[in-house]
Amino acid sequence: MKCPCRCGATIEMLIADGARPRWDIVADAKGRPTLQPSVWRNAGCKSHFWVRTGRIVWCGESEAV
Repeated sequence: MKCPCRCGATIEMLIADGARPRWDIVADAKGRPTLQPSVWRNAGCKSHFWVRTGRIVWCGESEAV
């Protein structure tokens, strides 16, 4: 995916069993993805965020329930 901060970087998140680091992905009934754990770029823009029901939630923001 493209970094949501709009820096232009491409972020790859491995979801294959046995991969390290590894993210789990689930989709809700409408097909909106949720990723776990959070995505934290350790280079470039250093973005840190969650993908929750297809939306970006920046770390530090409170999630609406």
